[in-house]
Amino acid sequence: MKLRRCEFMKISKLFGNLKPLAITYISVIAFSNFVFVLFSQTVRDIIWSFFKDAGGIVILGMVFLFALTWLLKARPHKIPKQYQVIVFDIFEKESQIDGLRTEFKNHDVAWSFMKSYKKSYPLHSFAMVTKQKNSPKKIIYKYI
Repeated sequence: MKLRRCEFMKISKLFGNLKPLAITYISVIAFSNFVFVLFSQTVRDIIWSFFKDAGGIVILGMVFLFALTWLLKARPHKIPKQYQVIVFDIFEKESQIDGLRTEFKNHDVAWSFMKSYKKSYPLHSFAMVTKQKNSPKKIIYKYI
């Protein structure tokens, strides 16, 4: 019995000396586990959610910017309601040819008549013009 008690004392003394090492070991393992969880899940999830939201905001901003530029560029233009065909002779002087229609309400019709006039009168030039509201000057749309 004495032998066992002596062995028990040696073993408890051995474990008594290991107690500070065991506490340090457990503390290091617990801290490393905490750091691992922090950087592998928590920080990663925070950073991922930030960049996911930031990426969504950037894409949404680009969509709104594209839509805004498209709306500004594609807004309806004020198209003229009256077109006039002007005839020019060989010397580039404005002239008149009897029997030609010169007033039109449609751009395509005026252009079609200009092409047929050019075939009928190859020595003359023709310009499709319209008047500006605020100015006496005329705007030339087509010239052949």
